[in-house]
Amino acid sequence: MATRRTVTAETRVQPRFCGISTFCRYPQICHVDPENEPVDWAIYGVPFDGAVTYRPGTRFGPRAIRDASQYVKPYHLEHAVMVTELLSLADAGDAPVAPYSCEKNTELACEYALKLGDPAHTKLFAVGGDHSIALANIRATHKRFGAPAGGMAMIHFDAHIDTVDEIWGEKFNHGSVFRRAIEEGLIDPKRMLTIGLRGPINKADDFQYALDHGVTIVTCDQLRREGTKRIDDFLKRLGDDPAYMTFDIDSFDPTFAPGTGTPCPGGLTIQEGFALLRSMAGVHLVGADLVEVLPDLDHAGVTALLASHVMFEILALDAVRVSKGVN
Repeated sequence: MATRRTVTAETRVQPRFCGISTFCRYPQICHVDPENEPVDWAIYGVPFDGAVTYRPGTRFGPRAIRDASQYVKPYHLEHAVMVTELLSLADAGDAPVAPYSCEKNTELACEYALKLGDPAHTKLFAVGGDHSIALANIRATHKRFGAPAGGMAMIHFDAHIDTVDEIWGEKFNHGSVFRRAIEEGLIDPKRMLTIGLRGPINKADDFQYALDHGVTIVTCDQLRREGTKRIDDFLKRLGDDPAYMTFDIDSFDPTFAPGTGTPCPGGLTIQEGFALLRSMAGVHLVGADLVEVLPDLDHAGVTALLASHVMFEILALDAVRVSKGVN
């Protein structure tokens, strides 16, 4: 296999405030050096927010995250890995969208994702947009790397469970995404971990579908009372199984991430969120998404900045795995 590395513009030649914004200044997929192919991760935007249930505007999330990510540097201090030397990373543009149809949008984004990179090798990282866009990337990832039976494992950071059946008659909204994924056999709920839930909620049985299907839930209050034991136990059971990571920016407290459509006080601090992510180093990630950044409500761009670093933290998990010689 060719050497894995990402060739980015030299910052002393082209400063970070110059040029066309791409995710973390990674090259556009059409400009990837053929000698370094195949691309390990294709990062692409899905600028869609037709499935939101409260405040719209996350369609502008991918653009804002690209701009904010210009100052994301390639070396991870805590993991001691140079991410761009271990992984070939590329910005794969934006998927086409169907602004007036949640279901059609899912189909379009999935079709786009399936054409990116090398189907046998390239992992897919979708940047939203609202959380409904995750279903498209989960479908594409499952087709490439998912377990043949039972579905993939999932690590889910979110203030909300997102397993309701439908809202206002719409089954493909941002609160139903994982119910659809479970129904389609893409995700194994018994190997799904949800971190960051908190109240208030609409009714007492809002979590019942997830509980009945075996989802491991760790609320923010449980995390602070009990520590990370339930998370550690889940990761131990997970072992080396293929896992998909989905990260809703509203898992952070709105103090740190005000630019989101459904904010809920009492969420993760930045230190808590990063510590949890870093504790998962070496997890066998086969796909990921980052969603729900709403730039119009993002004071001083702090939410988009945080999101760009979350994206880097997730990619670094795979870089750690590669650094240990595990593919």
